[in-house]
Amino acid sequence: MVPLVYRFLKQRDIIHLKLLMIILMSCIPDRIELCSNHFKAAPKVPSHFSSSNVPFSLETLSLDGHFSFENNQYAANDFGNMHHFLPSAVLHPKSVYDISTTVKHIFHMGSGSEFTVAARGHGHSLQGQAQAHRGVVINMESLKEQEIKVFTGERPYAEVSGGHLWINILHETLRYGLTPKSWTDYLYLTVGGTLSYAGISGQAFKHGPQINNVYQLEVVTGKGDVVTCSEEQNADLFFAVLGGLGQFGIITRARISLEVAPKMVKWIRVLYSDFSTFSQDQEHLIASRNSFDYIEGFVIINRTGLLNNWRSSFNPKDPSRASQFSSDGRTLYCLEMALYYDDNNMTQKTERLLSELNFIPSTLFLSEVSYLDFLNRVHISEIKLREKGLWEVPHPWLNLLIPKSKINSFAKEVFGNMLNHSTNGPILIYPVNKSKWNNRTSLVTPDEDIMYLVAFLSSAIPSSTGKDGLNHILTQNKRILQYCATAHLGTKQYLPHYSTQEEWRAHFGSKWRVFLNRKSAYDPLAILAPGQKIFQKAIPLRDT
Repeated sequence: MVPLVYRFLKQRDIIHLKLLMIILMSCIPDRIELCSNHFKAAPKVPSHFSSSNVPFSLETLSLDGHFSFENNQYAANDFGNMHHFLPSAVLHPKSVYDISTTVKHIFHMGSGSEFTVAARGHGHSLQGQAQAHRGVVINMESLKEQEIKVFTGERPYAEVSGGHLWINILHETLRYGLTPKSWTDYLYLTVGGTLSYAGISGQAFKHGPQINNVYQLEVVTGKGDVVTCSEEQNADLFFAVLGGLGQFGIITRARISLEVAPKMVKWIRVLYSDFSTFSQDQEHLIASRNSFDYIEGFVIINRTGLLNNWRSSFNPKDPSRASQFSSDGRTLYCLEMALYYDDNNMTQKTERLLSELNFIPSTLFLSEVSYLDFLNRVHISEIKLREKGLWEVPHPWLNLLIPKSKINSFAKEVFGNMLNHSTNGPILIYPVNKSKWNNRTSLVTPDEDIMYLVAFLSSAIPSSTGKDGLNHILTQNKRILQYCATAHLGTKQYLPHYSTQEEWRAHFGSKWRVFLNRKSAYDPLAILAPGQKIFQKAIPLRDT
């Protein structure tokens, strides 16, 4: 997902960052009640439960790492900054044994305890998914000290901890001239986090999401068992965990598929004033066999002086014509593309591909950067936002997967009628080919072969009037979701968040029963990922 425009827009327009990020999903049998708490309601603790007894029992465990029982407020925060549930303890594991021992201990406490466990990566959840009210949060980054092992050969791969950041994996694999195939736009996310969602970006049309580029996993289940799984070994758990919202196990190690890394990137942006032409060109590119290596797009609502802000970093093809272009008061659609190369700069291929498109000629902007700088482009925006104190604001993002057949109707209603100049943040939109995705994972997508990712990446920034705009954005998101439902568009949420059983059942559709059975098998007490609010810890199922 790709907010590549951030550092080229005015300061008020770069307030958002795209992470598509990437973290958890869930399930369990009919006998376990689904959580129906609304988004700021903390789970109630029954009178017979004494949280003061829990830290003592945890202190008796023999671990390589340690627990912290005080000053854990950071574990009640995340990037979304809208949910804040304080845990009783935070585990800082130094080994997989630490995680297994802790989960097994809580499992054996039984259903009489409401103690739960949440794995926390780099804290980029949006809706409190990595939080555990009065439970245990596992700081997965404590595992990142484990060595990244790169294996070369005909089928190269990297063995990495679930707590490693993708940026560290990139640096290490580049030392061998290799790189993972599929990415998120933001690299400061953990492996376990993105694999628990999907991991989508501009390479997904070509390689599929990150969950399609994994050979093997090591997982700690909700019973505390450590299981190695792949397509050939313990396949049901393997596919359950991928895109499983953390509901079936904690990813402690992954074997990531690699390919030969390019050195340079030709980075291109063009603009459209007509959505239909814009979407047709995107679909044409992802269907081509010899296309760009990266394709994304975004919507620009009523932005002023757009090209002047881009010109500092991107060179226009024709400066004189570009200077005459005005974006004032217009809704524009930006197509963003990248072509990877080594010694040959791919000029002829670039010109051939561009000649097949129907963008506004005067808006062709080009740049050439290193492969590393291109993949890590969003981090520059993060640094600027942190300096301005704008990183820790609420991020009520909404991410949707929309069938190709419905995208024009969606664009006409949402971009044409619902959104206006008050929309403050990138709106990403680009198609992916589902033939590159494995339908055996827990990820739920629309039924059609081509679908669009549409991400509304708004931030609730305090205004001069003292209003943070959060309610306005939440209301806008609700209107969009209501429209999708009443118009029967067949959309699915990416990074889903619901509060009722009916909504979760509707989200999973035909996969709900499989999801439920997997929860029963791998986390029968509903210990894992309580922040997803799919299940509540309840009466255990009969041990089979």
